Amino acid sequence: MSSVTPPTKGIRHIALFVRDLPRVEAFYRDVLGYVEEWRPSERELYMTRGADNLALHATPGGDTEGDTRLDHFGLLMARAEDVDAWAVHLERHGIALDTRPRTHRDGARSFYARDPEGNRIQFIWHPPIADT
Repeated sequence: MSSVTPPTKGIRHIALFVRDLPRVEAFYRDVLGYVEEWRPSERELYMTRGADNLALHATPGGDTEGDTRLDHFGLLMARAEDVDAWAVHLERHGIALDTRPRTHRDGARSFYARDPEGNRIQFIWHPPIADT
């Protein structure tokens, strides 16, 4: 068996536990531009935008059972200037930014914001993977 694994296309799917599914759905739909792909039940929703797939799972009774303590997930941008455009877009929707857009030592450019339930999202342009 080879010790070298084949390359991946990166993280294209993430699942989040949420307490208020309608509110979180509206954020991803109305602010970030995701569309419903599949709703297998009233407590589960799969959304998509480009190559991304996002699953939202309502927690039973609004509790935090299954909390994964997610640090953040990233939305990959095609160009550095797209990072700044997203920052402006979110602020126009009344979304506070955790950090301002900045260029990192490795050349990447990013900022952080949060969805209505506090899940941290990094909006990032990273040169080695921006064209994949």
